[in-house]
Amino acid sequence: MHAIAVSRPGGSSALEYTEVPDPEPGPGEVLVDVAAAGVNFIDVYHREGRYPIPTPFVLGSEGAGTVSGVGPDVTGVAIGDRVGWQGVLGSYAEKAVIPAARAIPLPDDLSFELAAAVLLQGLTAHYLTHSTYEVKTGDDVLVHAAAGGMGLLLTQMVKLRGGRVIGTVSTEEKGKLAREAGADDVLPYEGFAEAVRELTGGEGVHVVYDGVGATTFDGGLASLRPRGLMALYGAASGPVPPFDPQRLNQAGSLFLTRPTLVHYVAKREELLARADDVLGWVASGALKVRSSRYSLADAKKAHDDLEGRHTTGKLVLIP
Repeated sequence: MHAIAVSRPGGSSALEYTEVPDPEPGPGEVLVDVAAAGVNFIDVYHREGRYPIPTPFVLGSEGAGTVSGVGPDVTGVAIGDRVGWQGVLGSYAEKAVIPAARAIPLPDDLSFELAAAVLLQGLTAHYLTHSTYEVKTGDDVLVHAAAGGMGLLLTQMVKLRGGRVIGTVSTEEKGKLAREAGADDVLPYEGFAEAVRELTGGEGVHVVYDGVGATTFDGGLASLRPRGLMALYGAASGPVPPFDPQRLNQAGSLFLTRPTLVHYVAKREELLARADDVLGWVASGALKVRSSRYSLADAKKAHDDLEGRHTTGKLVLIP
């Protein structure tokens, strides 16, 4: 089968479109014919070696397709089932093996492309808005990169919960997309902390959702009201340098968390409950998903576009 493999960590040139042996499902695993694979910043971190993985490996951790084989000791998943997954390495391929316990049943009326475009980011947006900080009616919320795949989903979920969204974007075109998703106010990155204070009558926001990292972190802290929470869920612009926790005290007894999805879907019951919400909203039209498709062989271009901030919404590879 064809896959995108990494033999040595590095830039996008490290992505190799090559032939590899078909994987075989082991105990508790299923084989899936991949119809679509999601492209995420964690894939970039894996490719670069920021999150080290023994080489060679097949990249990608999110996808959707049809079960074509079942290993021993599998229950609840059968050949022919339509499933999606996230957090399973090896998804940039024509076939992938995933643990049956991580297989998420897909609604019949939901396309594979939409499923691959929404699962990882949709589940992330869900835990951020429903668990890390439970957005309440009237809350002021700052969403960075509001026109990106995560930002658009976060914006919509905050609005579903009755919050007010202040979004940051890099261009006027992206600002328009953020507003279409429901953002109440849209700001450029330059000077956003001061603008947030003005928009909130000097009080600041209740929560900041930051997947950008280094370039927005200080301004995000400055945008919070006393006892506000910073959810730093990513580092697209680079990692945040070490800092003195006393800053949190001085800025108003702030909270800071660096959450990750795996701890919010550790049990299958929680995984399926969050997925039911997200996929149900997508199927009903309550949650809109914007995506751009690339062929599997064009994974390098997809990574270049993602890292260059030339995209809006989610990128999906089609084998």
